[in-house]
Amino acid sequence: MSSRRADGGRLRLGVLVSGGGTNLQAILDATADAGFPAEVAVVIANVASAFGLERARAAGVPAVALPHRDFPDRARFDAALVAALRGAGVELVVLAGFMRIVTTVLLDAFPDRVLNVHPSLLPAFPGVDAQGQAFAHGVKVTGCTVHLVDAGLDAGPIVVQAAVPVRAGDDVEQVRARILRQEHRILPLAIRLMAEGRVARVPGTRRLAVDVTGLAPAGDGETILSFG
Repeated sequence: MSSRRADGGRLRLGVLVSGGGTNLQAILDATADAGFPAEVAVVIANVASAFGLERARAAGVPAVALPHRDFPDRARFDAALVAALRGAGVELVVLAGFMRIVTTVLLDAFPDRVLNVHPSLLPAFPGVDAQGQAFAHGVKVTGCTVHLVDAGLDAGPIVVQAAVPVRAGDDVEQVRARILRQEHRILPLAIRLMAEGRVARVPGTRRLAVDVTGLAPAGDGETILSFG
């Protein structure tokens, strides 16, 4: 498995959003560097009022509103997504706060080329409000995960995780903000890893082998990164 461009050009990304798009902004900021191995080809939102579309337009990136309520079911919505992504020449799809469960229509069109960022250390706390779930369970360490998307709920193979502490006296919003800062860090990192062909499946397992030689620090003094 590799997402590296055969011609050595920048990998073309399609970013899917539903809301404000802070993770999208982290991607736009990363890809603004000409040395970054990927570029955003299109941003698509399933909510017409999503501020992520404004972020895309401000960066000069094509922005498409594709309201899911205009479609009778998930499969036909995903078929329209696939058409829009292929029309933009997308090679890697990134779910950046995209609040929809995707179907095999999208996954089969982009096999092993759909990334998602989730605000927990998967497989713990899949699904909605993972930060609140972690806080309610009283964990002392939580974090976020970028993974390949499969047919399971937040169940695909892990590319990179960032672990963050939950401190005495924290409230759930402080934990949420700490996790979000790390999402902004590891999502562009995962895209770089994919674009540079550093991610491969381990034969006979659900795991990924991730080559970070000369690329990624172990952490930032507070958080710890782990790969594959």
